[in-house]
Amino acid sequence: MSINKNDIHTTAVVDPRCSLGQGVTIGPYTVLGPHVSVGDNCWIGPHVVIDGKTSIGEGCQIFQFSSIGAAPQDITYKGELTAVEIGPKTIIRESVTIHRGTSKGGGLTRVGSQCMIMAYCHIAHDCHIGDRVIMANVATLGGHVEIGDHAVIGGLSAIHQFCRIGSYAFLGGMSGANKDIPPFVKYQGQRSNLHGINVLGLKRAGFSRQTIEELREAYRIIFKKAETITEGLDMADAQFPNSPEVKEFTDFIRNSKRGVPSGQWNED
Repeated sequence: MSINKNDIHTTAVVDPRCSLGQGVTIGPYTVLGPHVSVGDNCWIGPHVVIDGKTSIGEGCQIFQFSSIGAAPQDITYKGELTAVEIGPKTIIRESVTIHRGTSKGGGLTRVGSQCMIMAYCHIAHDCHIGDRVIMANVATLGGHVEIGDHAVIGGLSAIHQFCRIGSYAFLGGMSGANKDIPPFVKYQGQRSNLHGINVLGLKRAGFSRQTIEELREAYRIIFKKAETITEGLDMADAQFPNSPEVKEFTDFIRNSKRGVPSGQWNED
């Protein structure tokens, strides 16, 4: 390990077996374990603990009191050297906890690139989080949760283990999800209903008006017009055979193992 081009505080404890890129800053009293790898130009603040087989992508920022790569909270875990991966340019704010995977769950907890993980969030073992995901303060993921790209998880929300959250989904603050949440939708409440397509979020992300209207109509067909969900999925696919977004939406629902919440329809 070379520290010549890095700024490491004298009180930090950096195991000589860990791997550091160039331009890394490590704050006071931070601890890095022997199997840790940190990419170029990362900033790691004071009082951070990074342990286990943890890989931090280049340009990440990790704020004080965060714990990355600690053993999972799983009674079947027996000390295996499982892993955490953090993608490039992700920001992890104060007191975030991210636990490494379990052997039975694939051995990897992954957070994608350019994510914003706000203060006091918890990401449990074997979770897989896509790119550009935002988790607001105190959002909590049970084990094995999957979150698609560009999803937003509101503050104080909790997601049950093994749930999936689709890409561009928006979960309002203080939500509790125990079923899969399809891509492109809004969800709010405790074991609640879907509340239509996330129109504002899709506009901000640059989706065309046509795509948004196709998704709104597919949602209406599935949750209002059709007699059953299965019938609605088939009808939506038939009406929009050339829309990759509608196909992603219908495939997610069709392949859900936990089921999806009921969908409310709002003409607005």
